[in-house]
Amino acid sequence: MIEWSRVNELREEVGAEDFNEVVELFLEEVEGVIDRLRTDPDRSQLEDDMHFLKGSALSLGFSAFSKLCQTGEKLSSDGLSESVDVAEVIRCFEQSKTVFQSELQENLAA
Repeated sequence: MIEWSRVNELREEVGAEDFNEVVELFLEEVEGVIDRLRTDPDRSQLEDDMHFLKGSALSLGFSAFSKLCQTGEKLSSDGLSESVDVAEVIRCFEQSKTVFQSELQENLAA
């Protein structure tokens, strides 16, 4: 669900001091889109939302979430946005976030 090697790579790229800030920003931006999808899943904007979520997820190692968003982006670009399971996207994000937050400290490279 989480690609910990990517998380550690990001931490090395931004530095240990700035890593927590990057994580906070990531979660804040992604949760903004997730909240909008929860309340008003505008299918006309879904391809862009899935693209944004996919890229954000990749940068922080949320691999399962990223793959699901990639599928949603592809369906949307093919004119099948109604086929995207938005509820599953939201569930996967929530699960990924929970795993990430609970296992982060034990998976960070020293």
